[in-house]
Amino acid sequence: MFAAYAARIDRDQPLNGLELGDRPAPAARPGWTTVDVKAASLNHHDLWTLRGVGITEDSLPMILGCDAAGIDEHGNEVVLHSVIGQTGHGVGPDEKPSILTERYQGTFAERVTVPTWNVLPKPAELSFAEAACLPTAWLTAYRMLFTNAGVRPGDSVLVQGAGGGVATAAIVLGAAAGLRVFATSRDEAKRKRAVELGAEAAFASGERLPRRVDAVIETVGAATWSHSVKSLRPGGTLVISGATSGFTPKNGELNRIFFLELKVVGSTMGSKEELAGLLDFCAAKGIRPVIDSTLPLDRAREGFAKMAEGELFGKIVLTV
Repeated sequence: MFAAYAARIDRDQPLNGLELGDRPAPAARPGWTTVDVKAASLNHHDLWTLRGVGITEDSLPMILGCDAAGIDEHGNEVVLHSVIGQTGHGVGPDEKPSILTERYQGTFAERVTVPTWNVLPKPAELSFAEAACLPTAWLTAYRMLFTNAGVRPGDSVLVQGAGGGVATAAIVLGAAAGLRVFATSRDEAKRKRAVELGAEAAFASGERLPRRVDAVIETVGAATWSHSVKSLRPGGTLVISGATSGFTPKNGELNRIFFLELKVVGSTMGSKEELAGLLDFCAAKGIRPVIDSTLPLDRAREGFAKMAEGELFGKIVLTV
């Protein structure tokens, strides 16, 4: 079957390790379901895999892709939850949870197999492309906002780095849930788009906000860390799920964190139950994931290059 896969690890030039071509089709195994992929979406996790984060050379070649929507063996339209082994279903009882592409072949292929427990019904209201955007970036944003930030309608939230998949999702979901959403971006066009998607206002990166917020959604990392901490009200919560600009900020702002009793919460992906809630939320409220562009699988390299350059707003979807 045709697939986009990591053939080599290159920490400095990750796209050098990306190959497109034939790979073995997944074999049937008890307790697992094979899905014909209709659409899959890119995540920064795929670039990190090409850099060797969360994977070793002896696991290669590895088909990339965490997210997918497609049709299962019984003809059902489905969405995949990409965390394998979260509750032991389909794997050994002592196996640690992993995301597709870390231990098991991913979704950038004509077919993929996952534990049957990881398969959820696709809402009829969502297209395959829209549904394929949800299981990683949108699920991450959903968990950050509604589980880990603990915000309620009327609360204020700062979303750093408008344009990225998680940040865009947080703006749309937060606005739909009645939050006062502020956003930042270095790019004026992205700031304008953030407001169109529901942000109350958007500011240049590092610009002082008109008020301190109840929570910050942080995925940028080192470049925005200080601004995130300074933007919180006393007792506020900073939720971090990524660090695309680097892991080590120049100033940790520890004095502000302890003096203002701020909470810093790490967040990774989400549960199957949260994904089900996200799917229902999108279907019921007419929420649609923001798609930057859609490409056929054989043009995956273009999508990877666009994501690596940061020249996108929303998700890049690959269709099969």
